[in-house]
Amino acid sequence: MHPDDWHRHVTTVAATDEHLAAELADHGTPERWSRPPGFPSLVLLILEQQVSLASAAATYARIRVRTRAMTPTAVLATTPEELRADGVSRQKDRYLRGLAAAVADGGLDLDRLATLPDVEVAAALVALPGIGRWTAEAYLLACLDRPDVWPVGDRALQVAVAERLGLAEVPDQRALEAIGERWRPHRSTAARLLWHGYLVRRGRRETVLDLSP
Repeated sequence: MHPDDWHRHVTTVAATDEHLAAELADHGTPERWSRPPGFPSLVLLILEQQVSLASAAATYARIRVRTRAMTPTAVLATTPEELRADGVSRQKDRYLRGLAAAVADGGLDLDRLATLPDVEVAAALVALPGIGRWTAEAYLLACLDRPDVWPVGDRALQVAVAERLGLAEVPDQRALEAIGERWRPHRSTAARLLWHGYLVRRGRRETVLDLSP
């Protein structure tokens, strides 16, 4: 989407809700951050689980230097000891190898995911070890550009909603699911606005990496 079209879209969506309108007024149009669909982006999403984005980016970069190509074959050719030296835990080593094996043997057809409904994409991804709802929804939103994704398990989004709506407590997943209903069918845009505000208030930006194979 062209930046001008994105700005118009965000403005239109924000105009439907006072909280999103305030987020836009306070912090401006969020960057339309996205990641290319495919294996490298899924590797990064796995690495980002339960750690800072900066830490995950550094680990990804070390793996990329080691393998020279972020492909299933290249990842499977590494040893657990090598990936451990790059900052990958034993658990995530297992997840990365499971993902790489599934893509390599055709069990997971990443090209086909782009043609499937959201629920089927999520089902195909969560069938793999180490990929849960958060990872599947992040892939849908950032890599497949689906318009109505609402990642209720994302801690930053939970906190961002509490801050913007002035809630006494940070909502849990069930509460956040209910709150998000007001922003259908544009929950992805709402999430981007809220994340943007969360990052700006903390003087941070989305981490940008080269995710080419």
